Amino acid sequence: MASLAEVEEAVSVFRKLAHNEVILLHCVSSYPAEPADCNLRAMSTMESKFDLPVGFSDHTVGMEVGFAAVALGACVIEKHLTLDRTLPGPDHSASAEPDQFTAFVRGIRAVEAALGDGLKAPVAKENNTREVARKSLVASCAIPAGTQVTEAMIAIKRPGTGMAPASRASLLGRTAKGDISDGTLLRPEMFS
Repeated sequence: MASLAEVEEAVSVFRKLAHNEVILLHCVSSYPAEPADCNLRAMSTMESKFDLPVGFSDHTVGMEVGFAAVALGACVIEKHLTLDRTLPGPDHSASAEPDQFTAFVRGIRAVEAALGDGLKAPVAKENNTREVARKSLVASCAIPAGTQVTEAMIAIKRPGTGMAPASRASLLGRTAKGDISDGTLLRPEMFS
């Protein structure tokens, strides 16, 4: 229910009191809150403006908005817990029952794991798929020893255990050291 100026005022009180261990929770005080009203990007705004960690106080029904908040950097998620969502009162309908809460926590842990370290590199479990799915340079016909390689003699096929297609130009004009049969994965040592 606060504006950025009001959050700034509250943060300044904590800073004046030398309370530096502060986490800001973005919250929409509507029970239940609609996903379209959640404006999760406000977490980034607060994190940048105040140089503090942020979280999300989740009053939505379901789990998706909480998962999105974690994906956007929330380090804390607050979610109400109830034994029965049909009980009277404003909080119960926006709360999670124990089984839902357990699934919510598991989902958050999965999202955290999925975020990874940010480095773009293949994971070890991709190696087998990479070899099968990627392509290599192969002889598109028999290449007799002493023959200079032309574009027409090279094809690109699976598996990806030979020379990468990007190295195609490096073979053009080179001479086959020995006979190369049709369909053979090409390797640099086959050519002089």
